[in-house]
Amino acid sequence: MLLTRASEYALLSLIVLAKSDKALDTESLSKELGIPKSFLAKILQSLAKEGIISSFKGINGGFALNEGSLTRSLLELMVAVENKTPAVFDCASSQEACPSNKASTCKIWPFINRLQGKIDTFLGTLTLQDILEQ
Repeated sequence: MLLTRASEYALLSLIVLAKSDKALDTESLSKELGIPKSFLAKILQSLAKEGIISSFKGINGGFALNEGSLTRSLLELMVAVENKTPAVFDCASSQEACPSNKASTCKIWPFINRLQGKIDTFLGTLTLQDILEQ
């Protein structure tokens, strides 16, 4: 599945953080977005690990969007959360990586591969800033 809950929640959180003038804690984000706090905490940790957001400790702590993150592509953001390139289908990206070893005879693999390439290109051209401008 292309847009998992983790990717969706990450994008929603990044939008809220981008619009905020201060760091927001996990509990505030969780309540505002209706996302389970423990799941959101894992997503935010992944985003912080990849340098997309920063975390701050203390009474005024929380998370804030890092400079330059608005221009990161949606593909980059999704990979940061998923730890892999999002895929439309559970199909290998190359014939050699096909788990069933049937990609060379598969009639739909070339179509799926081209479709995935177009989606990756599209997600690679959209940025967080593009979402904010909608």
